[in-house]
Amino acid sequence: MKGVHLHPSGLRIHVAGPWPFITRRSYLLAGRRIVWQARQHRKGLARTARALENAPVPFWQTQGYNWWTGALFALGSLLFLAGSLLSLLPAGAGLAATPINIVFFSGSIPFTLAGYLQHFQAANQSAFTVDPKDAAAPRHISLIGWHPHSAGWLSTFCQFVGTVAFNFNTFDPLVVGAGWVTQDLAVWLPGMIGSVLFLVSGYLAFVETAHRYWSWRPRQLDWQIVFINLLGCVAFMAASTLAYVPSGGEAWWITEVATILLGLGALGFFLGAALMMRESAAAAKG
Repeated sequence: MKGVHLHPSGLRIHVAGPWPFITRRSYLLAGRRIVWQARQHRKGLARTARALENAPVPFWQTQGYNWWTGALFALGSLLFLAGSLLSLLPAGAGLAATPINIVFFSGSIPFTLAGYLQHFQAANQSAFTVDPKDAAAPRHISLIGWHPHSAGWLSTFCQFVGTVAFNFNTFDPLVVGAGWVTQDLAVWLPGMIGSVLFLVSGYLAFVETAHRYWSWRPRQLDWQIVFINLLGCVAFMAASTLAYVPSGGEAWWITEVATILLGLGALGFFLGAALMMRESAAAAKG
């Protein structure tokens, strides 16, 4: 979606984004070109000393907040990757299933914390203002918010709910039986729900950054982050699909492939989180 909006002040604002979202605005203000991008605005990455001199910055838009969010995602990803690698060990290695399941469940906790921190940020994003100096934090802090016209808010909401589903997916193997019906209802179903939500979240984050349904900008850091995360979401989705337990048994290699895909998805999330931390550190240096 591209077009020109006439602001009440008389400014001509060029807008872009995948319908129905506006993810980029560009206009001239006092002879200076202003480029507003939804992701940078939401995360506080576009702030400059000249544009926002002496402007208060809410804690959820500080680069320390962004860095720690990335660090929690990285920790959760590493634990999921470790669980996947342990699951691929030969049966004779002597490692029981319960310790491996504990590793997976432990990984789901920092995932959920990071998912909520990211959504809290989106829930309290400030409204667009023509002059960046007029940007202000919301008067009331919102725990969930309601911004259905924001691709970032929808993305982080889906991701957070997906992480909660993975909490059930990883905890239930510790307490439920081994029957195929129980496994599918208590373990596979929450994992599938979480994977679908992650995939939706990953694509919404991608289009928010790309400003269209598809783009190829591998030299740009923000694009690298959302693209690698999207690949991780695809791998998680494939792993969850293969993890379904049929009543009549299945070929041995299906479980192995599902575990490998799960590990690749975790690796993708880890790389994306590491790049988020790098992005935050670079923004903090100004």
